[in-house]
Amino acid sequence: ALLTMKATVIATFFGVFLICACAAKEATKKTKKAKLYVPQIDCDVKAGKIINPEFIAKCPPGCQDVKYRVYGTDIYASFSSVCNAAIHSGIIDNTGGKILVQKVAGHSGYRGSFSNGVRSLSLPRWRESFLVSEGKPRKGVTYPSTLEYSSKSTAVKSGNIDCVNVPTGDAVRKEYQTSPVPTPATQMATTTPTPTTTTTDPSTTTPKSTTTPATTRSTTVAAAAKTRPGLHRVRDTAFRGSSTSASNRNILRSNTGIQRQEPVAAFRRAAGSPAHLAMETDLWKPGLSLFDTGFSSKEELNPKPLESISQGNPNCKVDLSFLMDGSWSIGKRRFQLQKQFLSNVAQALGISSAGPLMGIVQYGDDPSTEFNLKTFANSKDLRNAIEKISQKGGLSNVGKALSFVNKNFFLDANGNRGGAPNVVVVMVDGWPTDRVEEASRLARESGINIFFVTIEAAAESEKQNVIEPNFVDKAVCRTNGFYSINVPSWFSLHKVVQPLVKRVCDSDRLVCSKTCLNSADIGFVIDGSSSVGTSNFRTVLQFVANISKEFEISDTDTRIGAVQYTYEQRLEFSFDKYSTKQDVLSAIKRISYWSGGTSTGAAISYASEQLFSKSKPNKRKIMILITDGRSYDDVRVPAMAAHRNGVIAYSVGVAWAAQDELEAIATDPDKEHSFFVDEFDNLYRFVNQLIQNICTEFNSQPRN
Repeated sequence: ALLTMKATVIATFFGVFLICACAAKEATKKTKKAKLYVPQIDCDVKAGKIINPEFIAKCPPGCQDVKYRVYGTDIYASFSSVCNAAIHSGIIDNTGGKILVQKVAGHSGYRGSFSNGVRSLSLPRWRESFLVSEGKPRKGVTYPSTLEYSSKSTAVKSGNIDCVNVPTGDAVRKEYQTSPVPTPATQMATTTPTPTTTTTDPSTTTPKSTTTPATTRSTTVAAAAKTRPGLHRVRDTAFRGSSTSASNRNILRSNTGIQRQEPVAAFRRAAGSPAHLAMETDLWKPGLSLFDTGFSSKEELNPKPLESISQGNPNCKVDLSFLMDGSWSIGKRRFQLQKQFLSNVAQALGISSAGPLMGIVQYGDDPSTEFNLKTFANSKDLRNAIEKISQKGGLSNVGKALSFVNKNFFLDANGNRGGAPNVVVVMVDGWPTDRVEEASRLARESGINIFFVTIEAAAESEKQNVIEPNFVDKAVCRTNGFYSINVPSWFSLHKVVQPLVKRVCDSDRLVCSKTCLNSADIGFVIDGSSSVGTSNFRTVLQFVANISKEFEISDTDTRIGAVQYTYEQRLEFSFDKYSTKQDVLSAIKRISYWSGGTSTGAAISYASEQLFSKSKPNKRKIMILITDGRSYDDVRVPAMAAHRNGVIAYSVGVAWAAQDELEAIATDPDKEHSFFVDEFDNLYRFVNQLIQNICTEFNSQPRN
């Protein structure tokens, strides 16, 4: 009986064991069969909007578009488009696909580049970064089937009041506000970063405050004046009542209630600003003063008829946007003077479809388009529309307005003509209430020429309230004042109409917007010696073509030239020979292999004389020399002479090229201008690196 009982227990135990084993096996099978569900994201989704620190997602087709901006190379700022960054990095193409995204810490700098058909932009710093890799799960990591997005504030407009619903919960994060924007609920802003609950405009580095209460907008100027103690002067009171009050302006000081009396006729210029002194004299008529103190208010309010061209001015074909200051600080009367100025400019320009076209964006707290480039095709209709513009009110957020124009204004749908220069004229009363440097740089790199017209700059006692000192110098090109005009008084504004019109129509000087892709004279110096061989020489020509095709080629943009050398030198084609990309690429393809010795030093001297001595003054002179061996002559002296003459030299060595000679030829620092590859078939690897280095160097130096 005991044996029978033991046998029963053992049988029962084995039965339970087998059942458990089978159940575990079935569970394992089910687990193996379970597939990861990959969520799909849109092309415009930015990494910073997704809370998950690591995730796999599927990108749709069609994300390779300039409107989906990317910042950085390999490591991207978190407000980049995730899918377009994946295309830039080569993980997917424009057909879409799965990607793996990993969030990492922010970086102090992001370098822009052109890769896989996508142009990424540079950025000084950002708080969060991300990496993109092939969409395969990492071992031991669980990926979400749905992505968690940060909440967005929603603005509900009702009349003149902006109501903002502030997100709550874990999705709201504290960010550091680097560009303080004063509101009635806050005290006077300073340049010290303070934590605030914000939502961020992804295209700029300036956070937009969502803590503004609905009561910040007022329907009367007087009420608005009480809400702006921090950063802006209130000037409207100086124009009320009798003519006696017109000679004095009451200026509210920060949180003190103290008012300063200031005579209107005492024109103030910003102390210690020599960059603006040149602007007080018309650059085309030396010695002619733009401003004087003996003005008459009657003359100001009833200016003389301006010279205009009824049929338009075909010699001034520009697409022009005026950023109109609609902030409360300007006051009603000065807002009218600003409208009169814009009307006078429209009259002087001679608006027409064959000449200049003009649109207006008004800014305050936020920018809005009053009308775009295609709305009006003659000065009369444009002037009538300007007269009907009403004041927005609010702060003077110039940086936000520039970002808005950069993204939205110069589009084909808004009348942008492509062949006409894009010009923005920014009107600023006093000083901006946000930062303008970064927004201006991005706009310039997008091809926009920026002019600033500043009226009544900050006095010495008021400079403590300016968020970004010397904001004009940071916003425009460093061209000795051509792009900036400082007007000491609103009553003198009419005197700059004609000088401003001359400048925006001077197309030969509108070179500030040039980027690394359309600002250079690039000369290729190609080794045609016997050691290269016919097959490898064709590979070198393909390398030259791959670099050339990434640049904007025309008479006014980037120009390409080429020299081939052995013991002797031959000019294959000069900078002014071909003016289209297709012609340049065809000319490169037609270069015939020469064969002979290797005199690299003589080739550098020849290129300096035959190519770069004929380079245009406003162009970067860039030499790219490709060689496969040591030179029979000295390269150091010719290279130093080229460097002294402003030639930026890149050396590309293949196979038996001498490293010491490559470094001597290259501009300092050598590691950024000298490259070596073991065989010709690997030359293609340096195409993107070369273009990236050229652009980085361009963006780090003055434009002209």
